[in-house]
Amino acid sequence: MKKTIFKGFKVFDGIKFIEADSVLVENGIISKIGTDIECSGADEITGCGKILSPGFIDLHAHFRDPGGEWHEDLTSGSLAGAAGGFTTMVAMPNTQPAISEPSLIEYVRSKGSSSGGARILPAGCVSKNREGKELAELIKMTEAGAVLFTDDGAPVATSSLLRLALLYTGKELPRVMEHPEEISLFKGGQVHEGRVSALSGLKAIPAASEEIDIARGIALARETGSRIHFTHISSGGSLELIRKAKEEGLDVTCDTTFHHLTLNENAVVNSGYNARYKVNPPLRSIDDQAALWNGLQDGTIDAIVTDHAPWHMDDKDEPFQEAPFGIASLECAAAVLFDFRNRNHPEVPMDLILAKMTSAPASLLPSEWQGLGRINEGSVADLTVIDEERTRIVDCSQWKSKARCCPWEGIALTGWPVMTFLEGRDVWCDEEDQ
Repeated sequence: MKKTIFKGFKVFDGIKFIEADSVLVENGIISKIGTDIECSGADEITGCGKILSPGFIDLHAHFRDPGGEWHEDLTSGSLAGAAGGFTTMVAMPNTQPAISEPSLIEYVRSKGSSSGGARILPAGCVSKNREGKELAELIKMTEAGAVLFTDDGAPVATSSLLRLALLYTGKELPRVMEHPEEISLFKGGQVHEGRVSALSGLKAIPAASEEIDIARGIALARETGSRIHFTHISSGGSLELIRKAKEEGLDVTCDTTFHHLTLNENAVVNSGYNARYKVNPPLRSIDDQAALWNGLQDGTIDAIVTDHAPWHMDDKDEPFQEAPFGIASLECAAAVLFDFRNRNHPEVPMDLILAKMTSAPASLLPSEWQGLGRINEGSVADLTVIDEERTRIVDCSQWKSKARCCPWEGIALTGWPVMTFLEGRDVWCDEEDQ
């Protein structure tokens, strides 16, 4: 029986920091939590005041597998996630072919489980082939292991199809995750409608594009009594709609991204319109960014996601208007957020931030996965060690990911994940901690 003791840590249990400094893991399961635990024959990992957290959970990441493996694949994505402190990630289904049938769900789940890094769980499409015409086989994909349903990369094409999907999923099948966008307002857009569009002359993407689709989804959730989750929320107006829906008692949830919390439209201007800052939804105003931080604190935002969008350097190294949307961030996302919070929002408790990356996203997954994101006796030992004092420079050339560019390259950040454990196994360790 393999035994490991984590000693001398600040233990975050998924909800709060607890009065304990030691965790004993036996055969991949947390068997004891306490102070100064001793166990004969156990390997010992000494924390020296570092944080021991449940492994981070990302509800929204792209791995381009199958069909775009030169950008990223499930193996490189799994290893990259582990290097960023993630132990569970949900793969979006906008691949080629799209993940809209049980055999492809099984492909993602099987390859993801054997990749050697973070656990990868599959999301299935809402519509067959992600074409927006006909409902996919949601029940069969659930049986094969799908944990969310989304046509991400685009909204569900019609209100009638979204309504049907909500009726099918109800309260039992995995949640529908809607990519909120009104296509006619988005089409051809490049940047947020505001300061950056006025200065650049680039076609704007108004916040209304996001807010209109959220209003549609809320109306359909109200009518059907079903659950809906809105992903990568970026505007204050969107948050207000979701806040009111929650107050009404509707089962409406949402997430935002690490980059929308830590960047705004000024970053696009200040970078000289570097395509590394081109993302969908676009980086919005300072006021929208502030609203997202308020939404974290008042509970409107349920989870923080990466929306990891890997592209080959040749694709991303184009003029802004010609480059694809997306930011790759798995390996530095947590450090970006911790550093930004410490510098700009120290009033936001660290345990709140960590909860939005662990237990909160776990609660949005099907029941078999909801025990993830917690440090409890009997829980699976998915664990991440965080060194709040570690300062490192982001160096994309050293990434496990195939996407070797991001907005933070060359920037020194303080507060990094330094060790990642999946089911008690060490799947990544910072060189300085080896």
